[in-house]
Amino acid sequence: MKLQRFEVESYMTLHENNCRYNLADTCAKPLTLKELLAFEKKDSLGDLMNLSLDYGAIEGSHALKKGILDLYQSGDDEEIAICHGGVNANELVLMTLLSVNDHILSFLPTYQQLYSFPESLGVEVDFIHLKEENDWKIDFEELEKNIKENTKMICLNLPNNPTGTTLNHEEMKQLIQICKKHDLYVLVDEIYRGLYQEESMSDLYEKGIVTSGLSKVLSTAGLRIGWIKTKDKELIRLINERRDYSIISSGPINDYLGALTLKYSKEILTRNREILEENKNYLKKWLKDHPHLSCVIPEYGTVCFLKYDYQIDSNTFCETLQEETGVFFVPGCCFDVENHLRFGLANDPQLVKEGLKVFSNWLKKLDTSR
Repeated sequence: MKLQRFEVESYMTLHENNCRYNLADTCAKPLTLKELLAFEKKDSLGDLMNLSLDYGAIEGSHALKKGILDLYQSGDDEEIAICHGGVNANELVLMTLLSVNDHILSFLPTYQQLYSFPESLGVEVDFIHLKEENDWKIDFEELEKNIKENTKMICLNLPNNPTGTTLNHEEMKQLIQICKKHDLYVLVDEIYRGLYQEESMSDLYEKGIVTSGLSKVLSTAGLRIGWIKTKDKELIRLINERRDYSIISSGPINDYLGALTLKYSKEILTRNREILEENKNYLKKWLKDHPHLSCVIPEYGTVCFLKYDYQIDSNTFCETLQEETGVFFVPGCCFDVENHLRFGLANDPQLVKEGLKVFSNWLKKLDTSR
């Protein structure tokens, strides 16, 4: 099993701890442990101190699963599998359902795991290219034309990483109709869903499988709690069996704090919506003063894809910018799209404003050299 280098994760690892202004992170502003515990009006710290450091609930506590299910319109405990973050959730679904000689359809740009990991399993992958001039939306005619006799699954993330765009109700119905017609699974990485209570594929389609976690919109990436949700209870059973070979359990501390995060998800999401809207409004104004940059600013999600028209490849652009200013973006080349920068929209607004001002001053050098 040979894996391609995970470009975006490798780039983040190399650069995110050596910057002053992290404008690439797609997680909403992280909560501190103190802030999280403050939501509870009882002695949560005392509860933590008295936890037994055993494996905890192997398949996740009822409190944790109940909190997850409250984010959806349907489901029960048997329709949830707990994982080590969203990345482990995707891995478990793909390994459980796909085999050599299966075919899947994925998209570009998107999160690389959704196509490179299946390729490592011997799965045939074809791509549907999302086009910026179409607001990064899916071309459903092209999608259906690429379905083959051995196509088993469509893989995508909604909202999309790195564009932040998603599907409306009619587009979701259109995707489901195609999947039903060809009897396909659809795996939707919904890690950026939830700030605005968008629809979930797992509530709408029997063969819809969604993955998510606490990392992005719930501000607790460090807990490494992710999940899989589907109406297919037999699939959840098979995934839990495979899970015994990888994580066994999430541990009692993460389970307790994850359940606490979900208990106060409404309050956390309200906080993060306010941050996101403030940053989006600032970006819209900022772009008016920068004619060489543009962006399809998404309605949902915590990430967008800035486009620039300078004649510099994106890796050189980002490396030079960070070296000279401390401003950090992920280059579009990590998503096979040049002349773009991934920008996290839900970071601390003060950091975003300061970082964009520094970025503005740096861009003046490029403008004078044109």
